[in-house]
Amino acid sequence: MELQTSLVRLSSLFFLSFHAILFIFIYLTFPQYASAGILGNQSDKLALLEFKSKIIEDPQGLMDSWNATLNVCKWPGVSCGHKHQRVISLNLNGHRFAGSISPSIGNLSFLRILDISDNSLHGVIPPEIGQLIRLKTLNLSFNFIEGEIPLTLSRCVNIVNLIVDHNSIEGHIPDEVGSLTKLEMLYLKNNNLTGNIPSSIGNLTSLRELYISYNDLVGELPDTMANMRRLTIFGASVNTLSGEFPPVLCNLSSLILISLSFNKFRGVLRPDIGLAFPNLQNLYLANNYFTGSIPASLSNCSDLLRLDIPTNNFTGNIPLSFGNLKNLLWLNVRSNQLGSGAPDDLNFINALTSCRKLEFLDIADNKFGGILPYSITNLSTTLIKLLIGNNRISGTIPREISNLVNLDVLNIKGTLINGSIPDSIGMLSNLKNLHMESNQLAGNIPSSLGNITGLLHIYLQDNSLEGTIPSSLGNCTSLQTLDISQNKLGGSIPKQVVALSSLSVLLNMSYNSLSGPLPVEIGNLTNLAALDISNNKLSGEIPHTLDSCSSLEVLFMKGNLFEGTIPPLNNLKNILHLDLSCNNLSGNIPNSIAQHFSLQNLNLSFNHLDGEVPVQGVFADASRVQIMGNINLCGGIKELHLHPCLKKANKRPKKHIALIIALTFGAIAACLTLLLLLLFCCKQKVKQRPSSTSSVGEGYTRVSYEDLLKATGGFSSNNLIGSGSFGSVYRGSLSQEGTIIAIKVLKLDKRGASKSFLAECEALRNIRHRNLVRILTVCSSVNFDGNEFKALVYPFMENGSLDEWLHRKEGEMLQKRLSILHRLNITIDVASALQYLHTQCHTPIVHCDLKPSNVLLDSNLTALVSDFGLARFLSDSGQDADVNQFSSVRIKGTIGYAAPEYGMGSQVSSQGDVYSFGVLLLEIFTGRRPTSELLEENENLHSFVKHALPGKVMDAVDQTTLYDKEPGDLTDILSCRSDFKSEIVECLVSILTTGVACSEEAPLARTNMGRVILDLISIRDKLSKTLVHSKKVKSSRKGE
Repeated sequence: MELQTSLVRLSSLFFLSFHAILFIFIYLTFPQYASAGILGNQSDKLALLEFKSKIIEDPQGLMDSWNATLNVCKWPGVSCGHKHQRVISLNLNGHRFAGSISPSIGNLSFLRILDISDNSLHGVIPPEIGQLIRLKTLNLSFNFIEGEIPLTLSRCVNIVNLIVDHNSIEGHIPDEVGSLTKLEMLYLKNNNLTGNIPSSIGNLTSLRELYISYNDLVGELPDTMANMRRLTIFGASVNTLSGEFPPVLCNLSSLILISLSFNKFRGVLRPDIGLAFPNLQNLYLANNYFTGSIPASLSNCSDLLRLDIPTNNFTGNIPLSFGNLKNLLWLNVRSNQLGSGAPDDLNFINALTSCRKLEFLDIADNKFGGILPYSITNLSTTLIKLLIGNNRISGTIPREISNLVNLDVLNIKGTLINGSIPDSIGMLSNLKNLHMESNQLAGNIPSSLGNITGLLHIYLQDNSLEGTIPSSLGNCTSLQTLDISQNKLGGSIPKQVVALSSLSVLLNMSYNSLSGPLPVEIGNLTNLAALDISNNKLSGEIPHTLDSCSSLEVLFMKGNLFEGTIPPLNNLKNILHLDLSCNNLSGNIPNSIAQHFSLQNLNLSFNHLDGEVPVQGVFADASRVQIMGNINLCGGIKELHLHPCLKKANKRPKKHIALIIALTFGAIAACLTLLLLLLFCCKQKVKQRPSSTSSVGEGYTRVSYEDLLKATGGFSSNNLIGSGSFGSVYRGSLSQEGTIIAIKVLKLDKRGASKSFLAECEALRNIRHRNLVRILTVCSSVNFDGNEFKALVYPFMENGSLDEWLHRKEGEMLQKRLSILHRLNITIDVASALQYLHTQCHTPIVHCDLKPSNVLLDSNLTALVSDFGLARFLSDSGQDADVNQFSSVRIKGTIGYAAPEYGMGSQVSSQGDVYSFGVLLLEIFTGRRPTSELLEENENLHSFVKHALPGKVMDAVDQTTLYDKEPGDLTDILSCRSDFKSEIVECLVSILTTGVACSEEAPLARTNMGRVILDLISIRDKLSKTLVHSKKVKSSRKGE
């Protein structure tokens, strides 16, 4: 037994010794293999460090621990294999990275999963990615990646999931994609792909999901797709594909989703289509050119959830057999040619009552006739949206419509329906949108509507409703739109309704018989965009509270009995259309109306106005102003053909002449006495050392040096927020309430600093504009060392300067982003400030140093022009600056922004500011400074943009301009429909063209600032409409 044990031990020892010797032999003979695991892990680390170097923004700090000391397998987002410790997965999804994809990614030779989706990466897909032969999943979706799909990707023969949707990838789908025969998911949607779908795609016999939607693909589907028998999802909407309904799809019986919307398909659907797709759940064919009838065989698709076929040319009717679709959620046949006006057109509604899961039914904009069936009240209580408008339907609205308790949209507009609106409608507590306009409804507006407190939009216009406006509508505290125009309503306007501050889109009560005054509560509508109360019998004066409606763009009050004067309306900064015609208004036209440069149309006709007509603003263009029927108006521009205003002579009775002479001499004597006293006082003060009561900065409340020292914590560097040529700016607090201020301390040892102080005090003394920074107070004193001290105090702007938003500072991880609308609003703000300085000040002012660091942004991102240290006053001619004014003749701005004529000795002029504005505009939208190193030799920002217009505008635009998360997401627009994309590009071309026109080298070739403002506002209006429209289209495509 002991011998046997000894033999076993000896055998084990020999085994271990043999393997030890063998390992030493291999290590000494083939060291490269023995250390392969270690070296491979090291090469993965180097590759990822190189990948990290291309990431310019990491706001979450995920890569902070990616360093040489920590094991690469412990880095966040990195996973390694258990055996060889090589990187097999890199998951960096949704960490808001910005930068590009490093080619070093191709060195991760063991990588199986690469997911860097939902970031802000740009650049191209590196060809080196084709070296990842073990790769199974590649997800680059939701980035800003450009360029073409690299052909080298065909080497990744083991790839199963290829997901690159929601980028800006262009070019054709390469034929080589057909070599990726293991693919199960291929997502190419929301890019800029062009050309035909390659026939090689038929080689992907394992493919289950194929999305190519939202591109610019053309042609027909290749016949080879018939081989893709495992395909379950096919999305090809929003392209330019053509032909009949693809017969090749009818061979793919596994399909559960077919999306062909927004293409150019035509022809009829084959009658047995429902038999070809027994598993079909979703069929989207919207916005094509299909004709013929809706196949009844679709009722055989027992799993069908959504049938969406609007905006085609289908005829006939909805098959009654659709009542067998027990799982149906969505039926949309809007905008076809269905129905014939026959009495039985709506029989299918009775059949649809069997679809107890139905949530969406839209049959609007067809030719359905007949009486609205009572069975509509028996539709599923799960119904959320019911749209039957713009048909030839007659009858009345049944009281039991309230059975549909979950409705949030009820659209019965544009029909022949009559009778009254049932009171029971107030039981639809979930209703958000009510459309009953353009019918033949009569009776009262039911007060029960006030029970639906969540209502957003009410449209009841163009009916025969009578009675009064129910005050209970004031309970609808979420209401944004109320249109009750073109009815027979009477009585007064309830103050509860006009006090609804939620109204933000439209309040239209025009063409009724409303009487009485306009309630002063109208001032609560601070968010309202359009107000129309025209053609009623309203009387009294226009309430001054109307001036509080600062968001108004449209104000129509014509055809009433309003009297008195027109209130100032100073705060209607956004007004575009104003109509006060056909009233009994009197007095002068307020000058404030001429100050609204956004105003496009003004109608003051047929009133009793008198006095001089302004010549500025909208009054400078006769085609935009209507003032006929006011016989006592005078002056204005010659195109208005008014008689000149007469100067009234001062005729006084002779008996008063002696008294006047006596008073005059007495006043002169009193003035001489006061003058002598002032001279004596001044002589005494000259002997004293200047203090905080210095006359410098006259007109401002002044503070002492000690006050500012305390406010800034001893001018601590912790409170330093900026420094320029003539001064440093500190953050501080003067008041007990802790209001934050900005204090500019002048560097008086710098030449020109004192003149800069004087220039800024003088320039800002008497000017007031919402887009100009204002001086709160000044200090001209001595510090505790006896040295002269001067400072200016401004409101603190919490969003800093525009420069900080446009250009990332070194070491700053997350760049502030401005959307295209933000940037456009800022340019309009700056242009408005310059227009005010150049044309509306008593003495025109030239800023002379317009640049991003001198444009401040308040909490609402409203732009305010600052730093008037170089400002110059123009002479009466308005052409040249007075060379004896405050700033040095040699200082005329900042390199890159200063007009070129200044370098040749020309005097400063308003055209110089226009040049600076043009450069500023180009910088705002390109993200490039005028002195950028990215500009080629002998090229400036003006020429760079000019060469890019119009065809290469997207190459010039700062891509972060398109990174927007507001309603109407631009990023989504630019990655989908080409018509939206073209509209956005057109707006960008117009914006940059304006900047180029302002920055022309020749001063006389530059655009007038008034014209610039009008152009930019017009562009903004077009852009806003595009965004709203895109949002509507996107909502109509949900589920595709």
